[in-house]
Amino acid sequence: MDFFAATVILILVLDPFGNLPMLSGVLSKYSGAEQRKILFRETLIALGILLFFLFLGDPLLDFLGLDTSTLKISGGFILLLMGIGMLFPSKSVLSGPDDETDDEPFIVPIAIPLIAGPSALTYVMLMAKQFDGQLWTVTGAVFAAWAFSSLILFLAPLFMKFLGNKGMRAMERLMGMVLILISMQMMLDGIATFLNIPKP
Repeated sequence: MDFFAATVILILVLDPFGNLPMLSGVLSKYSGAEQRKILFRETLIALGILLFFLFLGDPLLDFLGLDTSTLKISGGFILLLMGIGMLFPSKSVLSGPDDETDDEPFIVPIAIPLIAGPSALTYVMLMAKQFDGQLWTVTGAVFAAWAFSSLILFLAPLFMKFLGNKGMRAMERLMGMVLILISMQMMLDGIATFLNIPKP
């Protein structure tokens, strides 16, 4: 497994640039110091969740009787839906949450699903299952992707200031195009594995 390729794919799946508008909406009513405190806590929680699914996802899949081909196809389908959502983002997602609450965000919605969403957790489990003998390499890729994504989230005010909503939408759509290609390849690999078709 290519460490760099796995890290880049995980960054695309974590979608830090696409999460910036939603994150700004969630944290807009807090001061700069409070925002940093909340982000620091939520990113650490998200890392813990990702590592939990990385190390315990494979036994869970074995317990449920799911093999690699099933995970590849279903994971690819989830990534496809995510890529389509990034390519054609809804106005509600870009404009921030609709419900008003005085509670400080805890785990939801920043740690889950903004950072460690279903697609990220599925892909982490897929890597743990597919590259069982390279678990520490996969762990390094998870740490690297998480660190990069967290850095982008901490720099959210700067990105939003210079790129604006239009710039963020353009970047998110570009990442969505790449993610759709990756998802289709994952589903094709899963079908090939299920049908025992050797790779050319």
